[in-house]
Amino acid sequence: MLAALVDFLNAPALAFGAVAASRAELLGAVLGVWMVLCNLRVNALAWPLAIASSLLYLPVFWQARLYGDAALQLLFVAVACWGWWQWLRGTQDGGAPLAVHFLSARGRLLALTTMALLWPATALLLTHTTDTDVPWWDAFPTAGSVIAQVLLGRKLVENWPAWLVINAVAIGLFAYKGLWLTVGLYALFGLLSLAGWRAWSRLAARAAPAT
Repeated sequence: MLAALVDFLNAPALAFGAVAASRAELLGAVLGVWMVLCNLRVNALAWPLAIASSLLYLPVFWQARLYGDAALQLLFVAVACWGWWQWLRGTQDGGAPLAVHFLSARGRLLALTTMALLWPATALLLTHTTDTDVPWWDAFPTAGSVIAQVLLGRKLVENWPAWLVINAVAIGLFAYKGLWLTVGLYALFGLLSLAGWRAWSRLAARAAPAT
């Protein structure tokens, strides 16, 4: 039954010149855009949409031999459940409800250090356990997305510039794999990341205590 569902999702749904997309890729893209728009508005509906989009993209990436991105979708589902709870019930250090805020200098250093360690670790894992032809390229958005998703779950403004960099790298990767609908989707995600960065920076500045 699972195999039949995967075959159904991977069946062609769109073909226009060089652009072709499966049912899973097309529906996952639509839900992905809706998700980012909800994130922009700090709407918790973004998280169930993230779960659905990730599950749809899992067979897309697996078929393209992007195993890091495929495995990442399962991690996204787990982190999305955590992020959903954070947005509904999470609190800040003082016990106040979780609000959009900036990462501390120490937090930024920790995020960058984590990326510096997680990227090569992921690349080596993909190199030795899969037949991917782009282990380091695939590993970068895989590792970066984990960090960005955690930042998003804690309503940290810095998730948006993180997604901007990740999306830029991912666009080249998906173009190489011929996932042209996803290329367009991630280009749109890049523009929305800029908009989100601006909108959340304003929210965080407004919420910051006066000095």
